[in-house]
Amino acid sequence: MNSTVVWMIVGMAVVTYIPRMLPFLVFKGKELPPFIQGVLKNVPFAVLGALIFPSILLIQEGNLMFGVVGTASAFAIAFLGANVMIVVIGAISVLSLYSLFLM
Repeated sequence: MNSTVVWMIVGMAVVTYIPRMLPFLVFKGKELPPFIQGVLKNVPFAVLGALIFPSILLIQEGNLMFGVVGTASAFAIAFLGANVMIVVIGAISVLSLYSLFLM
């Protein structure tokens, strides 16, 4: 392997590791205020929503209803209390039936 590639991999590892390590060093032994803890607990949900929402609108070019039907079915199945795998399989099944019969 070329030495440039090795140094590039080492550099990427370092710049990836530093932001993950710094919070542990800075906040070691300290407790964050409850408000900040509440905000940080909701960050994964906000990021997931920001990543998924554009895909809902653009899942099938020219057919917005395809994404809406898939999203509505996933929400409905999740609201019933199913686990994530059942929600995914259910939404795929609904979209398969939708594309088979209504498209």
